[in-house]
Amino acid sequence: MSGEKLRDGPDDSVSAGTKEGTFEADGFGLRYRVEGTGAPAIVIGSALYYSRVFSPELRRHLRMAFVDHRGFASPPEVIQPRSFELDTLLDDVEGIRRHLGFGEVVVVGHSGHAYMALEYAKKYRDAVSHVVMIAIAPRLGAEGAAAAQAYFERAASPARKAALEANYRAVPNEALAGLSVGEVFIKVYLRDGPRAWYDPHFDAAPFWQGVEPNEIVPRVWTETFGSIDVTRGLAALDKPVFLALGRHDYLVAPPESWELVRPHFTDLTVRIFERSGHTPQYEERDAFDAELLRWLASRPTASLGRASGGRER
Repeated sequence: MSGEKLRDGPDDSVSAGTKEGTFEADGFGLRYRVEGTGAPAIVIGSALYYSRVFSPELRRHLRMAFVDHRGFASPPEVIQPRSFELDTLLDDVEGIRRHLGFGEVVVVGHSGHAYMALEYAKKYRDAVSHVVMIAIAPRLGAEGAAAAQAYFERAASPARKAALEANYRAVPNEALAGLSVGEVFIKVYLRDGPRAWYDPHFDAAPFWQGVEPNEIVPRVWTETFGSIDVTRGLAALDKPVFLALGRHDYLVAPPESWELVRPHFTDLTVRIFERSGHTPQYEERDAFDAELLRWLASRPTASLGRASGGRER
């Protein structure tokens, strides 16, 4: 894939067609932001963060709903254990889809939220036309972390490793003491920038402005996402899946970690972006958009309203 220079930061402008609101679920205020025209797509995670990392071009082809899950929402005073269970999170997505009046959707998930997109498609098959997974490995947890670290040690340049060491000197673990769960989550992510971005010095802080992760986030990442077996239920999933990976994504296991899992999918297309890290939809947005839109056109549905085309593997 051809690379492109990273933009200076997110575009928070609100277009005339933007629809914003809040969906209440067990006391959580799940924000949503809907932009664009075309077939409906739901992007799971943080409505604020993810509306900043996808391009304006995609909004000319898809009606994109950026939606919070409970880890990024305003929480109630008492958080019940079921709030970070997978089924609860998936049911929230379905509730928002119905609330917005969408029919079949393209469901999109980045990083750990890619699991939510896939599992939502398994649970609510009739609500989904296509699944888009971005920057994720088949497993998280200890096994996935070890594979990611081994990949970093093997493939990262000396300059990238030096940048990470400098970040850890600037923000040592003891500097995180006394911070809220949300503040720690963001600071650790920013500290790990050389693992996350093709440009190891890229400043991702503007993406996080106004985003307030709550105490559910670490539990979702460790307990919920860490226990998911992506192969479970795949035999019954007849929806096409697009998997976008960054060659220099050192937060998760490398692209080849998918090879043993690929045969379990009925229709999986993998695209590797050579000048991207953990966020190819921003780092190589032109190439990402072109690949995604080409793939969507090759797998038409009534909601997409496109002529049928060939299938690539």
